[in-house]
Amino acid sequence: MMFVALASSYIFLSGSEQWKPVRIPRTFLISTALILMSSVTIEKARRQLALDLRRYARWLLATLFLGVAFVTSQLIAWRHLAAQGVYLSSNPHSSFFFLFTGAHGLHLVGGMIALTLLTVRSRRLLLGIDAEKRTAATDAVSLYWHFMGGLWVGLLLLLWFWN
Repeated sequence: MMFVALASSYIFLSGSEQWKPVRIPRTFLISTALILMSSVTIEKARRQLALDLRRYARWLLATLFLGVAFVTSQLIAWRHLAAQGVYLSSNPHSSFFFLFTGAHGLHLVGGMIALTLLTVRSRRLLLGIDAEKRTAATDAVSLYWHFMGGLWVGLLLLLWFWN
C-alpha cells in the first residue's frame, strides 16, 4: 500500500514546475537482471525442499547472494547519481527516486534476513526437525521475494517511463 500511495503522489507531482527528470543509471538494468535471477533461485530452493535438503540450502544461499548483489548494485547506482549531481533534495523527481529505491532496498534487506534464517534453520531440517514449519516458512519467504522482484520491475518502469 505504501508503494501505491507513493506512486500516486509521484504521478500527480510529475506535472509540477520543479520536476526535473533524473537520467537513470544503466546499473539498474543489471540490478533488475539480478532480482529476476533471484526469483528463479528462490523457486528452485522451494522445489528442492521436499527432495534434497542440501540443494535447498544451496539455492537459498544463491538467492541470498543475488539479493546482496542487487542491493550492492543499487548503492553503485546511487553513487552514479551523486556523480551526476543528483541527490535526495535536488528536486521532487530525485526525491521520489531515492525514496522508491531506498524503501524497496530496505524491504529487500528484510527478505534477506528471512533467507538467512531459513538457511541457518535448514541445518535443523537435516536432523528431521519441524519440516512442516519449514515448508510454510519457505513458501511465505518465496512469495515475499517474488513480490519484491515484481515490485522492483514495476517501480523501475514507473521511474523510467513516467518522468
